[in-house]
Amino acid sequence: MRHTYLGETIQFEIKYKKRASMGVHIDVYGHVEVQTPKGTSDEKVIQLLERNWDQIQQKSKEMKERMLGPKERVYHHGESFLYLGKSYPIQIFQDDTIKQDHVDFKEGILHIFVKQLEDEKIKQALKRFYYQRCKAMVEKSVRNQQSDFKVKPRSIRITDSKKTWGTCDSQLQLTFNWRLAMAPLEVIDYVVVHEMCHMVHLNHDRSFWRLVGKMSPNFKEQENWLAQSSWKMTV
Repeated sequence: MRHTYLGETIQFEIKYKKRASMGVHIDVYGHVEVQTPKGTSDEKVIQLLERNWDQIQQKSKEMKERMLGPKERVYHHGESFLYLGKSYPIQIFQDDTIKQDHVDFKEGILHIFVKQLEDEKIKQALKRFYYQRCKAMVEKSVRNQQSDFKVKPRSIRITDSKKTWGTCDSQLQLTFNWRLAMAPLEVIDYVVVHEMCHMVHLNHDRSFWRLVGKMSPNFKEQENWLAQSSWKMTV
């Protein structure tokens, strides 16, 4: 079926199921499916869609963009980048008097100051900002969680990994991916808890997951956020 509302059109499918309420499901391809009890009128389905129109449009668009792979970035005024789980616009300033290219986050805007207006310089300034913020937030999270562990990490490093969000080795050395600065604080805390639990259980056995569940009861939600958002955690 197709419905147009507020100048936008979506295609959707209705699935009648044995359930008490209606719900909207969007699959990994961006397809919209309304799951509803048998006998529900089309009018009620349309009302549900219109009540959730903005969220449906945004989620469907994200899923379709995700299929294209990691997001390619352009460095123009107003382009959005993730920080702590939300998208913020950038503003770029050229200033050849500054000592070092840097980023200031103020009033919901990522202000980027560079000596030269080159994409690579802007990219490196952003990356340095995320490294620094990730280090500060991870170290704070470790301090907050430490009272729940008898052992302490020997070192904490921020790394540039394309495969992992964090690691813990047998020497109790923790590493964390700088891209975590783009994730919500609760996601950062979960990754920290996950790796600190490896200080007790190196493997992903049942004991490990029991400890993770005790420390972070909603950990599946945080893992789901990472799984759905990693494609846009780029600079």
